[in-house]
Amino acid sequence: MPTADTSPPLVIRDATPADFPAIAAIYAHHVLNGTASFEETPPDTDELLGRRAAVLAQGLPWLVAELDGRVAGYSYATPYRPRAAYRHTIEDSIYVDAALRGHGIGRALLLMLIERCEAGPWRQMIAVIADPLGGSPALHRGAGFEAVGTLRAVGFKHGGWRDTLLMQRALGAGSSTLPER
Repeated sequence: MPTADTSPPLVIRDATPADFPAIAAIYAHHVLNGTASFEETPPDTDELLGRRAAVLAQGLPWLVAELDGRVAGYSYATPYRPRAAYRHTIEDSIYVDAALRGHGIGRALLLMLIERCEAGPWRQMIAVIADPLGGSPALHRGAGFEAVGTLRAVGFKHGGWRDTLLMQRALGAGSSTLPER
């Protein structure tokens, strides 16, 4: 006889300003202890709220995963590059509470981020993965991304040179049609 799943549901929703102390704590852990971000000093809550405002001003989403009433992770998309020719290409970012890794939170965040971005004018999503030996490459492959290149020794953090893996996936029609004007 199957047992009922009694684990709390994971809710993916738009981030609110009230989420940002938890977001700042999650990100600070990754900045200080990992290589998923090349920042070396964790930004404070106000700085992250400013970054959120810039993301929202571009019409892009900033999402949180809520588990049992607490922020378990977050994701957002930003323009890939500032020049006009790149306007249909965006970059994803995903961070999960270190204590909750391996529970499908990153996957849920990435899939919802893709879905939300496909509703907009964007045609390509890029992942710049600063920890190519971590779980992010498999997470992205599972969401339809392909590895398209490696930039060798482009970051220096925690006493060593770090590579970045570039992965890419089409959004919606991708490059099969011209964008709307």
